[in-house]
Amino acid sequence: MTVLAHRVDTLTRDALAVLQPGFEGTTAPAWLLRQVAEGLTAVGLFGRNIASPEQLAALTAQLRAEREDVLVAIDEEGGDVTRLEVRGGSSFPGNLALGAVDDTGLTREVARELGRRLAECGVNLNWAPSADVNSNPDNPVIGVRSFGADTRLAARHTAAYVEGLQAAGVAACTKHFPGHGDTNVDSHHALPRIDVDLDTLQARELVPFRAAIEAGTKAVMSAHILVPALDPTRPATLSPQILTGLLRKELGYEGLIVTDGMEMNAIAGTYGIERGSVLAVAAGADAICVGGGLADEATVLRLRDALVAAVREGTLPEERLAEAAGRVRALAEWARRARPDARPEGGRASGIGLEAARRAVTVTGSGGPLTAAPYVATLAPVANIAVGDETPWGLAAELAALLPGTASGVYPEGASAADVLAAAGGRTVVAVVRDAHRHPWMTEVLDALVAARGDTVVVEMGLPRAAVRGRLYVATHGASPVCGRAAAEALTTP
Repeated sequence: MTVLAHRVDTLTRDALAVLQPGFEGTTAPAWLLRQVAEGLTAVGLFGRNIASPEQLAALTAQLRAEREDVLVAIDEEGGDVTRLEVRGGSSFPGNLALGAVDDTGLTREVARELGRRLAECGVNLNWAPSADVNSNPDNPVIGVRSFGADTRLAARHTAAYVEGLQAAGVAACTKHFPGHGDTNVDSHHALPRIDVDLDTLQARELVPFRAAIEAGTKAVMSAHILVPALDPTRPATLSPQILTGLLRKELGYEGLIVTDGMEMNAIAGTYGIERGSVLAVAAGADAICVGGGLADEATVLRLRDALVAAVREGTLPEERLAEAAGRVRALAEWARRARPDARPEGGRASGIGLEAARRAVTVTGSGGPLTAAPYVATLAPVANIAVGDETPWGLAAELAALLPGTASGVYPEGASAADVLAAAGGRTVVAVVRDAHRHPWMTEVLDALVAARGDTVVVEMGLPRAAVRGRLYVATHGASPVCGRAAAEALTTP
């Protein structure tokens, strides 16, 4: 092989190594296996790729038959954002519930059990936890994915989560740097902006990331947000000042930097994924996450070729690409060698999610428990893209299991209290909401229900910020099935 041919081959393999693409289907397509054999070092999984733990284990084994140290990544936060249990809902309550309990030992144990389940299926990189301080209660994309609005609480639980997950042999990817909590725009749709000064960033947003770095997080995910105090022109994912200057130099982070999904409109709609990917690697990112919506070989080849062309044109230093690829391979080797903590099967581990959900539930009001089958009215907002609308939520099924004969209905925006009361037919109404404080139509329906029926029960499964209403007001701090079960138990227990 000539020197030129060797250099081209090395560039191509390095360009492939920094990509984390997705794909369609529950088995690895031929094109993906081919790219893994040619140098692709990481693959991203989404709900569309998972049917069961057994199927997932077979899929990851298929990938490792091509490359033993391949990184298999997933967005498994537990709670509202689940891919492992996308069809039935998560067995874990999520970050806000863990923050509400505020027991770091519990958070560590939940993360370790979640990591154990991922590791059993062959997944070794989790794009979690969310270290964002949810300082803006109107945030449309973080909310219950955060441990809370208190900086120190978010920091200690972020560290505990990282420790628990990595004890199971699964690399944590702490996100969304430098902090997505004070935004009012979903970066899946547009570019959010955080207008706070440096002192506020240091005292609030960056504290949980410092804790994660101290806890040894193997990866950090960048946010597609504009923070003018740090960089007035480029979002964090594309900013040398933020990724290299702040994260690498000031915070001393030496692990893998992963971008948030490059197909998200905050980047794709302003820079395009090819140019955005080049700018991200040049800025200091080591891995390009893509594949949530773009999941084919053509995308992989476009990004690979864009990175190689940028090196040849001099807009991306060859050594920067090599450094990024090296960090990906180093994490892949860590994951291959990782030996998770031994722990017994079953017992407390299998029920830790429900235990956490039960401890997170709060009940306000003096009314007694439900004794007759009620009518459950779920006031359903449009789900954000990170959560997805395919994962079931609520408590109708859980309440029906405890009170046979329970009836239910789902009400989108535009429904009225009269619609609910007509369907209830005289039964006690259990109104289930999600982030009612962000949806005026929900608060209008709730007020009308409580005015018409004083025995109305309200269950908030999002951020509990709206006014307390009803005979009983239950806050679950999450919407997964275990949160629903915990709420149902609280409503039927004296």
